[in-house]
Amino acid sequence: MSTVHNTYFRYQPLVLNEDSDDDMRSTVSSSLFSASGDVDMSSATSYSIASNRSDSPAPSFVSLTPSMEAAAFKIEYGRGINSASDVYSLPADDEELDRLDRQHLLFIEVMGKYPRTIRQVLTPAFPGDTKNVLDLGCGSGSWIMQIARDFPSCDAVAVDLVPMQSTAMPFNCRSEVDDINLGLQHFYDDFDFVHARLISSGIKDFPALIHEIARTLKPGGLLELMEFDFHAYDRKFQQIVAPIETIDRPWWPRWLAFAEMAVNQRGGTPDAANHLERWVRTHGAFEEVAYQDHWIPTAPWSRSEPWKHWGDEMREDIYAFMASGRPLLLGIGVPESLVDELEEKATEELRGARQVTYIRLQRVIARKRHGWIAPEILLEQEEARRQQEQEQQQEAFQSLTI
Repeated sequence: MSTVHNTYFRYQPLVLNEDSDDDMRSTVSSSLFSASGDVDMSSATSYSIASNRSDSPAPSFVSLTPSMEAAAFKIEYGRGINSASDVYSLPADDEELDRLDRQHLLFIEVMGKYPRTIRQVLTPAFPGDTKNVLDLGCGSGSWIMQIARDFPSCDAVAVDLVPMQSTAMPFNCRSEVDDINLGLQHFYDDFDFVHARLISSGIKDFPALIHEIARTLKPGGLLELMEFDFHAYDRKFQQIVAPIETIDRPWWPRWLAFAEMAVNQRGGTPDAANHLERWVRTHGAFEEVAYQDHWIPTAPWSRSEPWKHWGDEMREDIYAFMASGRPLLLGIGVPESLVDELEEKATEELRGARQVTYIRLQRVIARKRHGWIAPEILLEQEEARRQQEQEQQQEAFQSLTI
């Protein structure tokens, strides 16, 4: 198996010392990761029309009626939350979807749109050949609609806990409502590219999800996963420890510690980012595994571009993320007065932009091996072979006793 392990930036990461903000960390790049010019950089900021769960990647469209909307959402602590899962409790309302749309554009600036191998994977092999793309936990739908527009010959499927609505839905894209914790059996062997990012807070068993993704991919298909670990990092890229037993600065890392606790209590996997590469590399279905870190400043403390701009955008994202996280914290019993204090002081801390902190995004890209067969299929085949042998032996015995 070919494995690439690197720390890669389209721009080198800014490292501050006591005297300068111009120091740079040396990096290594991988051919699997994209540069900004690989595909047209136009953006999508709307989200998708809902459809029911179906058996194939063929497009289908269903309008969201008031009764469907009422069944899909519940109001908790003033925010619209999905009704389908007790694990994932971040909102799915317009405010959160707007945050995800802006976040999508930031991610394009930081890391480009797609893996470098995207054209190889999604270019039709012959006239009429349709390539299929799956986005798990699609959020606002920005990513899936982007790829549907960039590759109009593909069929694109988005899956999330709540239905989505958009009059700008690409003709080759659809949205399905489903809890991916329940499995992806109806998608087995259908897809050329499977994408999932920032979904760990709603996933009960991430290694099991990776196995399900392997089952959905065609041989040679492309996997892309990205998560963050609910921690902030300092100027030396070391994790900032801020236990919940102490209520004091640093406030933004402290808020994250409470969010991590809440996700754990609800059954999510907040530390999935730190295990993604190992889970994919040791699974057995994948090859050409590549790992990548992205360090994004959490405030515009740098005087250098694009870091100052990225810090400003990420800070706005964090403000909205903390507001979205209120139902998560309140729902596990954190007192409202403490939630208010954490959010207010973290906001003040980030607004001052005096402390150098980063968010670490961990990204894994891999290809599915040709010839890989899921262990459960091998067991079924072995059981069928044994059953056939027993039947043949029984028939032979009966023929001898007649």
